[in-house]
Parts: sequence; structure tokens; C-alpha cells
Amino acid sequence: MGRIGKEEINRKLLHILAVGYPVFIFYGPEWFSLSKEQVLWIVFAFLLLSLVIDICRLYWGSFRSWFFNLFGSMMRTQEETQLTGATYIIAGSFICSWISLSSDAFATSAFISLTLFILGDAAAALCGKGFGRVKVGDKTLEGAIGCFLLCFLLTFLFPYLPSFLSKWGGEFTWMHMILFPLGISLLELFPIKFGRLTLNDNLYVPAAISLLVLI
Repeated sequence: MGRIGKEEINRKLLHILAVGYPVFIFYGPEWFSLSKEQVLWIVFAFLLLSLVIDICRLYWGSFRSWFFNLFGSMMRTQEETQLTGATYIIAGSFICSWISLSSDAFATSAFISLTLFILGDAAAALCGKGFGRVKVGDKTLEGAIGCFLLCFLLTFLFPYLPSFLSKWGGEFTWMHMILFPLGISLLELFPIKFGRLTLNDNLYVPAAISLLVLI
């Protein structure tokens, strides 16, 4: 059994706060009298801000030192020379917000996918580092199982959320309750690769699953 460091726990706690994005994308129009397009532009503004911070961190020495003093202990090694996971999460949220423009059903599917992915990814990392023994590439089978179980349990809550079933447009069935967690856990375990390039799963998994389930 591995040891989960304080830094990893803090990283995942910050990661979980990103659930605010799917909540805002789905409920923003209702709670704040915004259009879906306005919500999209707000998320885009956060994405631009995150990109500016990353660019400053990568190319401005003094800002880089300040940033690393605050957040360096929570960063992955590869993030020292690349965009952070936070930027990719916001980019994935922007794509889901864009998908939400299509219809209420797509908005609901994107809401489920993005929420489950954010929480499931945190569970996968903690379970993988804490209990992982069976390696699958850079991931662990135990992490994928932890992701699936948490996501599956969370699907029971969605039908009780305000406006969920009316926007979903039908019954939220057992098939949906399995497809969302299964798709997320599989894509989290087997990331898409192009040669040596591995796509960051924060960018494409929520959007891919939200589309695949409805199609």
C-alpha cells in the first residue's frame, strides 16, 4: 500500500473545487438569469486568465518563482514545463459549455460527465497512490476501480437535483448510470496517445462521454 502525501491531498481538494464549473454551466442560466452563451463567454474568460497565468509562469522568471513558492509542492513534474491540470480542466469545461448550447439534453449530459470526471479523477489518483499495485501504463487498475465506484454511486444523486430530469428529457436509466462511470473510468485508465504525445484527459474525457452517451 502506498502513501498519499499531503501535497497530493491538497491538489485533489483544489481539483474537487472545480465542480463549480459544471454547476455554473448547468445552473448559471437559471440562478443568475444568464443565457447559455453568456455562461460560455464567462468560462472562456476564466480559460484566458488561466492561460495567461501559465504563460507568465513558464516565461517570466520572477512570476515563476512566486508561483512555485505558493503552488510548487502540488504540481506534477511535467507541469513545470507545460500547462497545469487546472488550465486543462477549464478548457474541458469550456468545451462542455459549448456542447451545452445544443440542447437541454446535451447540457445535462455535459453536466453529468464533467461533474463525475472531476470527482472520479480525484478518486482515481488517491486510490491509485494509496492502494495501487496493478500498473496499466502510468495508471493503476485500483485507481480506475475507485473512479468507477465513486462515479457509479454519485449517479444515484443526479435524478434528485433541481431541474435535472426535466432537462434530461426522459428517464435516467440503469444503462446511463453504468455508461457514464464506465466510459469515464476507461478513458481515464487508457488515455489517447499520438506517438509520444499523450492528450491530457481533463481536456477531452467529459466532452467525449457526454456526446457518446447521447449518440
